[in-house]
Amino acid sequence: MKKKILSALLCATMVIGLVAGCGAKPAAEADTKDTDDKKTESASGIAKEDLKIGFVHVSDASDMGYTYNHDLGTKEMQEELGISDDQIVNKFNVPEGAECDTALRELVDAGCNIIFATSFGFEDYVKEVAAEYPDVQFCHATGYQAKDSGLSNMHNYFASIYEARYLAGIAAGMKTESNKLGYVAAFPFAEVISGYTAFYLGAKSVNPDVTMDIMYTNSWNDPTVESQVAKALIERGCDVVSQHSDSTAPATTAEEYGAFQVGYNNDMIEAAPKASLISARIDWGIYVTEAVQSMIDGKEIPVDWCRGLKDGAVYLSPLNKDIAAEGTQEAIDKATKALEAGEIHVFDGPLKGTNPDGETIEVAEGDYYHEQEEASAPSWSYIIEGCNVVE
Repeated sequence: MKKKILSALLCATMVIGLVAGCGAKPAAEADTKDTDDKKTESASGIAKEDLKIGFVHVSDASDMGYTYNHDLGTKEMQEELGISDDQIVNKFNVPEGAECDTALRELVDAGCNIIFATSFGFEDYVKEVAAEYPDVQFCHATGYQAKDSGLSNMHNYFASIYEARYLAGIAAGMKTESNKLGYVAAFPFAEVISGYTAFYLGAKSVNPDVTMDIMYTNSWNDPTVESQVAKALIERGCDVVSQHSDSTAPATTAEEYGAFQVGYNNDMIEAAPKASLISARIDWGIYVTEAVQSMIDGKEIPVDWCRGLKDGAVYLSPLNKDIAAEGTQEAIDKATKALEAGEIHVFDGPLKGTNPDGETIEVAEGDYYHEQEEASAPSWSYIIEGCNVVE
């Protein structure tokens, strides 16, 4: 009888052990042997064919903007590394709320070894879920919390898009006849303010008389509101509009009302051939490829990653020479060389500004503000003279 009981207990123990070994386990459930196994796996890497890669996006590729561009990065990584479509799990159109938590957990349950969350408002959920699943790597775009999270499996990444925005601003500054630019901005966050300030400074570098009106949509991706805001800016006399928003609506609205446009994330000339001058873009494939390759090689993923113009991480779409002002390409090429050589900086002084909280900054002549020096997340959040936020 004792032998039967002992045998039954052993069987039960084996079953529990087998069940516990399936899928990713929360940190509270991980035992010492499991931790040792993870260390071995990390050191030796994961076979490429065994990888599963998850993405959480705030919209989908049909936006022809931010998510479209990020999805291009996924495809670039697949082509570079030979990752098949069935190894990719996408969660599209996920709001920046509790739905993100659900999406992240579903990707863990699906067996994803590495998960990319691509929108700013996802970060708190990434941090929470990453703490529960230390054997899964979580990479968050545009955020800032990874460094101080205490989590070895949480990472931030972004690119120095302000450099490309500065160059794109040159096209706007040379094109405007009213000397009044407009900017469709998502939120009053540093990421957005840094971008539109860089754009304005690029325009001002070739047109000292230019000013710029900024209006917020309070959404990353709302084509209807983006169109309404673009129209309102044009009605205020802005003859060139740009954007930090995810759709092509500002481009098509500019074309409809006889204005010009500078895009973001995607070449928007096809959407608005008579209006779109040029676009500032990020090559997300560089980071996504590096991170996935690190998984294969068993190497650590940087806790905070940022690359810029010199690395090809940010760039401009081809200039629409049919409508651009004469000499625009030459001016952009000259500024590009100067930026890459360190002869000029986007935030060169003298500069004075005030952020939305009322804090001020002053950059002296001969000095410059080194954006993204300490972290990948932009930190310039100051409104400078010549930029007018319209309520």
